[in-house]
Amino acid sequence: MSDPNLENFHGRIGRIEKIHAAGGGFEAAGALSARDFKAPRKRRRFRATVLPLLFLLAVVIALKAAVLSSIGEGAYADRIEALRASGKAGEITAFLVQADPATVWASGQIDRMLQKAPVAP
Repeated sequence: MSDPNLENFHGRIGRIEKIHAAGGGFEAAGALSARDFKAPRKRRRFRATVLPLLFLLAVVIALKAAVLSSIGEGAYADRIEALRASGKAGEITAFLVQADPATVWASGQIDRMLQKAPVAP
């Protein structure tokens, strides 16, 4: 024979566990809860999509700037023209790696930092 009080207790525990699984809880009036500290969905979506794309863009610009700084503007332009002449895929690649203002600025910053660095004997 089962105890009715025990069945009632287990029923209440089950309801409490369902509420907790759904994110609910028992809080005092005016107290801060876990919901107060959760970021809105849009902010999470922004972080998950836009920030990695911005990081990838910064890495691409840094790589282009490093190449531009190391070989010089004239040689870089010659290589871009050689890419454009190589076909459709070369045209697309030339468009992606052409020296844009951000790349030229970053290349100038690299040159400036390398000029101030002491040369090892």
